[in-house]
Amino acid sequence: MPGGALHYPLWAPYELYGRVDYVYGWKAWNERNGFTAAQGMMNALETGMYLVYAWGVLGLGCGNGNGKGAEGRRGAMVLLVGFAAAVMTLSKTVLYWLNEYYSGFDNIGHNSTFDLVLLWIIPNGAWLVFPSIMIYTLGSEIIDGLAGPSTEVDRSIKVE
Repeated sequence: MPGGALHYPLWAPYELYGRVDYVYGWKAWNERNGFTAAQGMMNALETGMYLVYAWGVLGLGCGNGNGKGAEGRRGAMVLLVGFAAAVMTLSKTVLYWLNEYYSGFDNIGHNSTFDLVLLWIIPNGAWLVFPSIMIYTLGSEIIDGLAGPSTEVDRSIKVE
């Protein structure tokens, strides 16, 4: 928070975000709103899951270290962890947006339309778009794996 011992220089850019979104500012702190702390705990778990996914995709800890990912059961575990992390990211973001909607935009309603779009909707929208892409991609891989080797998937686009 502004004025705190660790604010400058590490956290100085977040002062703007605390003014745009009160859930990250003094308002939430003074009201003892637990949403930010709860979200922080979920963020820590989510980050750990993404680290496990990256570790597996980069092939670290596989013995070969060639950066070609994991195969077999280990690959399936890494895929499932990545999928779960993406679902978690998307779910948290949807919950966050719904929390604003159902609270009457209590934490962001004070912004101008321009500031709201530029400083809240676009940055937070990225947390809807990219996890959705991951969910689709990794989910497709999970489905293909569960379908078994006897099922051939034709993903080509036919133009006539």
